[in-house]
Amino acid sequence: MEKRLSEIIALSLNIRQEQTEKVINLLFNQGASIPFISRYRKEMTGGLNEIVIENIKNEFIKLSELEKRKETIRNTISEQGKLTDELAQKINLCYDAALLEDLYLPYKPKQRTRATIAREKGLEPLAGTIMKQQRNDIDKFANNFIGENVPSKTEALKGACDIMAEWISEHTKIRAAIRKQYEKNAVISSKIIKGKEIEGNNYTDYFDFKEPVKQAPSHRILAMLRGKKEGILRISINLPSDEAANKILSDYLIKKGENACRPYIEEAMADSYKRLIKPSLENEFFSRAKEKADKEAIAVFAQNLRQLLLAPPLGQKTIMAIDPGFRTGCKIVCLDNRGNLVYNETIYPHPPQKQEAMAIKKIVSLVDAYKIEAIAIGNGTAGKETENLIRRIHFNRDIHVFVISEDGASVYSASPVAREEFPKYDVTVRGAVSIGRRLMDPLAELVKIEPKSIGVGQYQHDVEQGLLKEALDRTVESCVNLVGVNLNTASKHLLTYVSGIGPVMAARIVEYRNEHGSFTSREQLLNIPRLGKKVFEQCAGFLRIPNGINPLDNSAVHPESYGIVEQMAKNLNKNITELIGNDALIDSIDLNRYVNEKTGIPTLTDIITELKKPGRDPRQQIKVFEFSDKINSIDDLEEGMVLPGIISNITNFGAFVDIGLKQKGLIHISEIAAQYVADIHSFVKLYQHVTVKVIHIDKIRNRIALSMKEG
Repeated sequence: MEKRLSEIIALSLNIRQEQTEKVINLLFNQGASIPFISRYRKEMTGGLNEIVIENIKNEFIKLSELEKRKETIRNTISEQGKLTDELAQKINLCYDAALLEDLYLPYKPKQRTRATIAREKGLEPLAGTIMKQQRNDIDKFANNFIGENVPSKTEALKGACDIMAEWISEHTKIRAAIRKQYEKNAVISSKIIKGKEIEGNNYTDYFDFKEPVKQAPSHRILAMLRGKKEGILRISINLPSDEAANKILSDYLIKKGENACRPYIEEAMADSYKRLIKPSLENEFFSRAKEKADKEAIAVFAQNLRQLLLAPPLGQKTIMAIDPGFRTGCKIVCLDNRGNLVYNETIYPHPPQKQEAMAIKKIVSLVDAYKIEAIAIGNGTAGKETENLIRRIHFNRDIHVFVISEDGASVYSASPVAREEFPKYDVTVRGAVSIGRRLMDPLAELVKIEPKSIGVGQYQHDVEQGLLKEALDRTVESCVNLVGVNLNTASKHLLTYVSGIGPVMAARIVEYRNEHGSFTSREQLLNIPRLGKKVFEQCAGFLRIPNGINPLDNSAVHPESYGIVEQMAKNLNKNITELIGNDALIDSIDLNRYVNEKTGIPTLTDIITELKKPGRDPRQQIKVFEFSDKINSIDDLEEGMVLPGIISNITNFGAFVDIGLKQKGLIHISEIAAQYVADIHSFVKLYQHVTVKVIHIDKIRNRIALSMKEG
């Protein structure tokens, strides 16, 4: 079975079957992670990247589930004594879930239906005779079925029509043909439920809306479904008219020329379509539309999360972090260059207390006392006012000021993770610490928060939660392994996402580190209970040990390749330390000399790249950004204003921009660029610094429309 599935996957992804077979074996038989396969098994996979490997994994799981479903279907039909060789062959060769269910439909155990009742009355022979359209005395023939349970000819013919309607609805080719019409032409429609106009104010765009399903973007599908769930909207998916479906039914069922059976077949056709086929396909296409919308929304969420996790870090600097507030004051924390909390206090520079002079004096003294190098300010309530205050202060040294997103900080501060880290401090202190650590290293801090709580997507509560979690966890895993992890400073939450480790082993690594001190060699990992050679193989290349015994331990060179590097250095009459960073020496190496059965040019090329810049952080350098000091509220905005901003969230329909106010502005996708924008992510990135023009202000709904066309 595995070989057959690998062939199907290879065809669908347009890659070689050998590649899919190798990936499937590595994933499901050897327990390898996607980052490990992509980074360290390029020769085996032909250099497939993480995206393709993940697609192979997902397709294999989906097809494996389909095979299990086939087995269930075959067994059920076989128990009924109706599994013919021809039917079994059709089931075996079917890899379309909808068509498979069509094949199963006539044999699927049902609740008691109108057709079931008619069969119990002995009317199936009458239905069969009518379907054959071979008698012109069908009204007379129907009299033969009158009896105790069938009081009249009318009742007999009605029951026969019920049976025929069910047969028609279970006709595989008819369902497939009408399904094709739905795929081409189905329209999704929404209408306001009478009396819900005021309550449904947020759904005004969908009060009387229709659009072809195949053109409907994910955000509109999910918005309509949310409106339906909240009891605001009534939604349907149907063909624009029944004409195409009626023609399909007629072509399959009606013989040429007039005959006495035809009116009853037409009656059964109309009933079958309206009562059975149409509702069934509507449900199917609702499921399809929801599944497609979920995938698109989750893909956008994952892409945004990736950009957020890979945001530029400030690095190991002493930080003052401020969680702003008005009435409750601004919580200040001072962190050392490793992110440890060394001081905390609350100041009250804003109304109602207005202790500005005292607050400034305290900030200056703390900056001097703790040799603060940068200040991080949360972008929530009073964030703008606090930033203005800080920028007015004259410090004794250059202090860079950064405004940091608070999304998810409150979730972290109340979490078991935060309580474990700071058991003696309240949520306000924990939240401020999180803001400061996000500036130092966004990736290391944000892994402590459930990804969907970070706030970089839309409709995260409406999409399928299992798929969302799986996609976001994979994104975190990919980012963590791309950047690499310092084995001696990483929290257990960060270590959890390293290839091959997981939460239990991460906790053991931290326990071992606490008991034995810092690691000096990757090989020491093998001393940890239950961390065997397989786990070591998966994780070692992604773990870094600065200033370790072997300089390669601070690189992405895998321990299995250390021998190759040692041989390279030996052939150049150098040691490894002399080789690392010496570009001229490294460029003189003939890679073909080191090719063997396991190691090819792709891996050797990666090794050379690492030798030139070992442990290089793939993230960009952080940039200082300042909002306009001309605006403090939406009332200060005017159409035509040109302002600096930061992209704070990206959706399929546009990008949200932080311009220094509580309300985020929206650049609709049509205002992103003068040219047509098919993929918004090709034009803007999360946390990108942009210049925008205010084109509309809706103060009633607190909405700000922006444009990048002229900004």
